[in-house]
Amino acid sequence: MQARDVMMSPVVTVGPNATVRQVAQMLLEHRISAVPVVDADNKVLGIVSEGDLLHRTESSTERSPSWWLRLLTGDADLASDYVKSHSIKVQDIMTRDIASAAPETPLHDIAMLLEEHQIKRVPIVNKEGRLVGIVSRANLLQAIASARPKLEISLPDSAIRKRFFEEIRKQPWAHTFNLNATVQDGVIDIWGFAPSLAERTAIRVAAETIPGVVAVNDHLLETPAFVY
Repeated sequence: MQARDVMMSPVVTVGPNATVRQVAQMLLEHRISAVPVVDADNKVLGIVSEGDLLHRTESSTERSPSWWLRLLTGDADLASDYVKSHSIKVQDIMTRDIASAAPETPLHDIAMLLEEHQIKRVPIVNKEGRLVGIVSRANLLQAIASARPKLEISLPDSAIRKRFFEEIRKQPWAHTFNLNATVQDGVIDIWGFAPSLAERTAIRVAAETIPGVVAVNDHLLETPAFVY
């Protein structure tokens, strides 16, 4: 799936001259946690989120650094905090350095952006740089919840065993030198050694996802067992 398949569109936006109060009202009205800031050509200038409104003078939540913190913090940082808590214009408090993606971006890459930048949403822009949608963490969850099982023909026991070992041998984490599996009537029994609970779990998951598998019996040991 691509970003275009899950993105929200059209997107609620504001201009750079909107007031902080207007943005707060908009977030509440539309039940959203952030809003992109765009220019007259619908090109993204930044984004304002609930986090940008946490420390505001209107709610008496502005930061009041202690004397020792003032010694460690430069004047420029203190001035920036003042702007964040007192400015009435969106352009002064918005986050300008944002990650964006194209509509054709695979969801895998969107997930990586969210994780690497520790953000909750990614604006989607076209080739001209204009905003066409937005993908949030919630949209990725919706893609998972609405996913349909792949239509695959159940495999016979011998093919299940073959598919299992093919999958395991592709994984860099797997220790296949002492691993065996038997399959009867779709029930796969796994024998051998797994040095960690994580690998043991991954082996079981690899077996469970094979078409035709009805049950997995895990006989793996956490210490090496030698087979003669």
